[in-house]
Amino acid sequence: MSTYRLKNLLAPRSVALVGASPRQGSVGRAILNNIGKASFNGEFGLVNPRYSEIDGVATVGRLSKLSFVPELVVLTTPAKSIAGLIDEAGRRGTAGAVIVSAGLGHGPGSLAEEAEHAAQKHGMRLIGPNCLGIMMPCVNLNASFSAHMPGEGNLALISQSGAIAAGMVDWAAQRAVGFSGIVSIGDQLDVDIADLLDHFAMDDKTQAILLYIEAIKDARKFMSAARAAARIKPVVVVKSGRMAQGAKAAATHTGALAGSDAVYDAAFQRAGVLRVSDLRELFDCAETLGRLKSPPGKRLAILTNGGGIGVLAVDRLAELGGIPAAIAPEIRAKLDAVLPPTWSGSNPVDIIGDADPARYAATLEVLLADPGNDAILVMNVQTAIARADEIAATVTGVIQKYRAQQRMSPKPVLAAWIGADQKISNLLSGAGIPNYPTEDDAVRGFMHLVRHREVVEALAQVPPAMPTSFAPDTEAARRIVADALTDDCRWLDPIEIKRLFDAYDIAMVPTYAAADAEDAVVHAAPIFAQGSTVVLKIMSRDIVHKSDVGGVVLNLTSAEAVRAATSDILARAKALRPEARISGVMVQAMVLRPKARELILGLADDPTFGTVVVFGRGGTAVEIINDKALALPPLDLQLARSLIERTRVSRLLRAYRDVPAVKEDAVAMVLVKLAQMAADIPEIRGLDINPLLADQAGVLAVDARVALGRVERKFRGSGPANFAVRPYPSQWQRHLEVKDGWRVFVRPIRPEDEPLIHEFLRHVTSHDLRLRFFAPMKEFSHEFIARLTQLDYARAMAFVAFDEVSNELLGVVRIHSDSIYESGEYAILLRSDLKGRGLGWALMQMIIEYARSEGLKAISGDVLTENTVMLAMCRSLGFEVKSDPTEHDICNVKLAL
Repeated sequence: MSTYRLKNLLAPRSVALVGASPRQGSVGRAILNNIGKASFNGEFGLVNPRYSEIDGVATVGRLSKLSFVPELVVLTTPAKSIAGLIDEAGRRGTAGAVIVSAGLGHGPGSLAEEAEHAAQKHGMRLIGPNCLGIMMPCVNLNASFSAHMPGEGNLALISQSGAIAAGMVDWAAQRAVGFSGIVSIGDQLDVDIADLLDHFAMDDKTQAILLYIEAIKDARKFMSAARAAARIKPVVVVKSGRMAQGAKAAATHTGALAGSDAVYDAAFQRAGVLRVSDLRELFDCAETLGRLKSPPGKRLAILTNGGGIGVLAVDRLAELGGIPAAIAPEIRAKLDAVLPPTWSGSNPVDIIGDADPARYAATLEVLLADPGNDAILVMNVQTAIARADEIAATVTGVIQKYRAQQRMSPKPVLAAWIGADQKISNLLSGAGIPNYPTEDDAVRGFMHLVRHREVVEALAQVPPAMPTSFAPDTEAARRIVADALTDDCRWLDPIEIKRLFDAYDIAMVPTYAAADAEDAVVHAAPIFAQGSTVVLKIMSRDIVHKSDVGGVVLNLTSAEAVRAATSDILARAKALRPEARISGVMVQAMVLRPKARELILGLADDPTFGTVVVFGRGGTAVEIINDKALALPPLDLQLARSLIERTRVSRLLRAYRDVPAVKEDAVAMVLVKLAQMAADIPEIRGLDINPLLADQAGVLAVDARVALGRVERKFRGSGPANFAVRPYPSQWQRHLEVKDGWRVFVRPIRPEDEPLIHEFLRHVTSHDLRLRFFAPMKEFSHEFIARLTQLDYARAMAFVAFDEVSNELLGVVRIHSDSIYESGEYAILLRSDLKGRGLGWALMQMIIEYARSEGLKAISGDVLTENTVMLAMCRSLGFEVKSDPTEHDICNVKLAL
């Protein structure tokens, strides 16, 4: 797994610091001081051959001279010494190193490559180089040169910037916010963002994960880890470089529209990560997520002593997609009983400027008991009538009493004390009440909770590998593209595009190729006979944007007009683009759909995330209007609808005035088909349909471009070569026959299998559960089962087996690859009453077949020595079985593939 040995690095029992010196201002000296101040509670050693002691701490000359084996070494020595020190530590059995030193370089032949090879030889993990270090309050370890040590709490921070990490520590100290861990990852030579997401997702001390990202190294690995983590707990990201320009010279409109930051936005959305715009919002998000659980809905009740600020809060709430909670008649009656007659009578609940602590308390108690809201925002504007600190103390007391009574899932309560001093903020923070300087910040905090719940629900949806509502002719489409590439063509011509779209059931205007003016007249004749006018367009693989050379002429009504227009188009194109290969002109019927909307749909190739689907408002001014949204494929109808809804033009797809609504899901289905086309034909490197006309009758592609290129696999493992998110692997569905003609159906697991897993576990004895999980298992929480069922199939796979007659779940087998995608760890569990019937053997063979297809070099697992049945099966399957060198009741089994 990608968490291999990470616990040894982030919660080590022993640490050695190599490179500390007594020189003031040195990094090593600062880290030594921080380790001492934090009172690390494990063994600690100092390595420096030039000094016998530093600041009263005895040193040794080499790592080998330490009286213990350090689980973690922290390296601050010159870059050229790092690889040798890692090799020395690895020979002693050290689990990993934090490389604070900079200057190791990058790529083949660099000092970084030497360090990486030295670590891999010993199975060591590396954090850094060029990083601030790590701060782990849970084990009193501050192996960083940060100015402060954070308090212990439930937020994890993963940062590509040491300065950002240090700034978060300073902010946290002011707001009484604690951390489960802070890791500055630097150059990510080994341990990367995805590895740490995996670690903190499974860390029961972490409630939310904060990210500061500059660039992502392995997009598929990141998407896999982020999606897995976000299903369990909130993941919030700040990404720098928001205003970076996309590729200005992109050949297709969709390529130009898909700027790098917009693609990151789409990736974060697909991963279920909450993106915030700046550090202040990240701090506010941490304030909320570190203290509260997400509510079941988005109805917010607002309690305030200032009507104006209450209205501002409601406005912001509506703008961000929240719902002001309605006040039911029975709740209004209760509020009437405790409030003066001048109160607002609705939400926001304005209890008037002279409100004292008692009025706040009585109102808050009514709202806390009201089932008509999902959360409460308490606000106070300071007046000369009632002291703000006394009101805060009273509100705090009411909330603490309520939480003590509720215990299970208390309603979230947020606070905004306008103009409050630090004393009030400390009071609220100390009681675990997130508080903000303005109503805007508070409402955003509430909506962060709402968004997290929504993304968790969205992540439970898994797009199928092939939508069931259409059956494309993939072989015909692949032949079209293969033939074009054989002829060394980078673009499909219009006739080839029409055939490609026909193969995927995408309606397109009938298109004819004409080599010259007379040929154009021949093709135009039947169009005129049907009462239509003609459109001519230049046909050249080298002229992508036809209108740039005057290569489009509309509304031609006669053969003479067609003849003259063809001559003009060809002459103009040759004059403006003499180097272009010109094949002639396209002849099409003029499409008149006066109430149709012009849209653009397409595919773009991003250097980090691979294929991206683009949707937006089309036409000739598409880049100027810039109304677009992006999504990572694969898509199903729900994801396609969500993509459409993120644009302004989506409102025009509905009915308005005398314009009927666009045919339901007609546009969304084209997006699904394009995503499927990209999966089937990775040689398509760019595509746009502009415009796609959409109205009540359906959709029609008027013009399209398709760019081609040789396949360059961007991501490791199987699945579409350029997809950062792998589709549901339906190709792994199997009908198997085991002993005595017993028929079972095996398929990859899905998120909606969670209830089936709960029922399945009721048929597994406590003894068998202990053999599987290595510990007694009495209860299985939703979070625990979610980890088992909600895979994205990039680094993990699980197969579930069903009885074909009863449809009961019979067994589960799974595998999870390691961080470098070389080996996988397997696990298997069957219903206890079904052992000995051949199902376990069949599932093990299937997971081995899957591992081979993924290119893994080995499959391994840990088996309790008392589990003699499993050990016997492993031996029969060819596994090597060895006793674990440290855990004597465990055997390590491994099969070379």
